[in-house]
Amino acid sequence: MKKKTNKFKIDKDHFRVTIFGSARTKPGHPTYKLVYKLAKLIAKEKIDIITGGGPGLMDAASSGHYAGDPTNHNHSIGLTIKLPMEQHDGQHLEIKKEFSRFSGRLDTFMSLSNAVVVAPGGIGTCLEFFYTWQLTQVKHICPIPIILLGPMWKGLIEWVKKQPLKKQLLSPKDFENIYLVKTNAEAMKIIKATKKQFEKDPDSCDNLKLYGI
Repeated sequence: MKKKTNKFKIDKDHFRVTIFGSARTKPGHPTYKLVYKLAKLIAKEKIDIITGGGPGLMDAASSGHYAGDPTNHNHSIGLTIKLPMEQHDGQHLEIKKEFSRFSGRLDTFMSLSNAVVVAPGGIGTCLEFFYTWQLTQVKHICPIPIILLGPMWKGLIEWVKKQPLKKQLLSPKDFENIYLVKTNAEAMKIIKATKKQFEKDPDSCDNLKLYGI
């Protein structure tokens, strides 16, 4: 059994991937299985994961990561949020921090992330996606890859290109770190390439340093 801690202490030398996604997706759903398998692959590459620490796809990620890390080398970090509706924490979180507001939670996600995977989700997941995209656009964080997993995101990106981009409200350069992927293999190819660059030169892109941590 992995050792759990409530102390928010991370290893700054670890490469970390954040996985965003819906709290409403149930075990057994194809997307739940997809995220579980992806997190398991991430753990086997000795990579930490960060999630919102709740149920649904967040729990799929933390439990998949747990299954892929029998040696307890990596960390599963949960950034939980207080909500008016009951929301239980994931079962396999090793490091946890609770927030009362989304703003501080979002910035903590950004400070810790070396790559982001956005699985299918609703308003909260869209907020997390656009916040990450905005901060990379204005260079408040490094241009980390934003990996949009699954077919639901294709229409959104097409709309952004047909409307804001066509109206010159953003630049074609703003899409350089956006990746639409259908499979875990595609996602892992991007994650492993980013990790390789991180290991080669960790100081070239350090969001912890940009946040003064």
